[in-house]
Amino acid sequence: MGETVAVTPIDTYGQEYIEKHLIPGAMIGIEVGGQRIYEKGFGYRNVAQQLPVTGDTVFGIASMTKSFTSAGIMKLQETGKLSVNDKIVDYLPELKASGGPIERITLHHLMTHTAGYPPLATHVYARKNSIEQDPSAKDYGLDLLSNPGPHIETYDEMLAFMATDDFEWLGEPGQFYSYSNDSYGLLGVIISRVSGQPYEEFIEDNILKPAGMKNSFFTMERLDEAEAATTLYMKAKDGSRVYEAPLWWDAPSMRAVGYLKSTANDILRYLEMYWNEGIVGGERILSKESVAQMIHPHVEYEPGRCYGYGLRIVPDYFGSTLISHGGGLKGVSSYMCAIIEKKKAGVILTNVSDVPAGDLLMSAMNTTEGREVDASSSTYEVRQIAAEELQKFVGSYISSEGMNVKVGLDEGKLTIESNEVCRALKCIGENFFIDEDEDEGILQFIGNPNGEIERIVYGGRHIMKEIV
Repeated sequence: MGETVAVTPIDTYGQEYIEKHLIPGAMIGIEVGGQRIYEKGFGYRNVAQQLPVTGDTVFGIASMTKSFTSAGIMKLQETGKLSVNDKIVDYLPELKASGGPIERITLHHLMTHTAGYPPLATHVYARKNSIEQDPSAKDYGLDLLSNPGPHIETYDEMLAFMATDDFEWLGEPGQFYSYSNDSYGLLGVIISRVSGQPYEEFIEDNILKPAGMKNSFFTMERLDEAEAATTLYMKAKDGSRVYEAPLWWDAPSMRAVGYLKSTANDILRYLEMYWNEGIVGGERILSKESVAQMIHPHVEYEPGRCYGYGLRIVPDYFGSTLISHGGGLKGVSSYMCAIIEKKKAGVILTNVSDVPAGDLLMSAMNTTEGREVDASSSTYEVRQIAAEELQKFVGSYISSEGMNVKVGLDEGKLTIESNEVCRALKCIGENFFIDEDEDEGILQFIGNPNGEIERIVYGGRHIMKEIV
């Protein structure tokens, strides 16, 4: 590890940020060319015991796991065992029962969230055991308690559920981007079936171990053995306080979706694979060609923002290519990024859900590049829309994943309420809106052929409007 350079402004800004957002503990690390230029642990991994956060503190990383799953698929492609262009029913014939476009969906569609799946309840039921045992689940950001469906413990149960679930496809494969935990659950099954190994073991053998990620793992057993694992925390529903909520959630049938545990030091090692054309610490993990496929902007899901394979891509980030992915789960708000041409990587890991960890990391990245902490590479032109035109967007939008979004009108302004937080919106294009107070998180409304709004794209997911 190289010499740590103190970046004083972000220390102060970061401390104020975690206090404002009630984050018990956070770890930030930034490297250039494999040399650490900034690292800072804020708060505690256990508040009651005042245990510090370090680069070796084990956190959940949630959906950052998706890039590891995609890397596993690329590894299997390199060895000739599959192709990203293969039809998924070749590996998952049980899904043929779901009909629709299922036989036209490829691995590429799953990896880019363009298969056409709406958000299903699969992930809710896959972690139902954990939710039922955890009294803090009532304060989580999604409605996870009023779901009467089955426990999904095995791959067979997951496939049976997805094959028979009553849902309407969003469209043809490749037509729409809609962030899909279900798709990545299926990729985990494919990795296991094609490799002949448990998904977790395959990722460990082919990505984690060769990359030297010694403190990264999937299983709850390893978590019990980890000396430096963080305690988890939950924010009360009204946002007034944070309390200790030590139970880690697990979803054994869907670990490919977001159940890797890791450390800031390990994630920075992993990110070297992307800016160093597949090599980590002198060890080749993936081929140069596989990495190029993963960081290619396959689909533009928002203006200037694309998705590769398990990674988000901004092709023009202050003149460079930014790759990134965040994660959110009970006790987890995480974010990692790399600026490819600059061989620069950053990560933030925290121990509470529903906080904007990525914003703090990007502020730190800005500081190390001499920009203001709130500098953004995105610019939008705000449009003025008459209140009567905004009326068509008003309504409730509900997904099977537990998301409930209410869109309303207040003094001529469109508002959105989710997780008991209401925010005003401003229009930046036809049917496109952003939060009035921040330039991140574009919302899009989609209409039917008659021009009536039928769904919102929120958090990257297509969520259907409730018919009154």
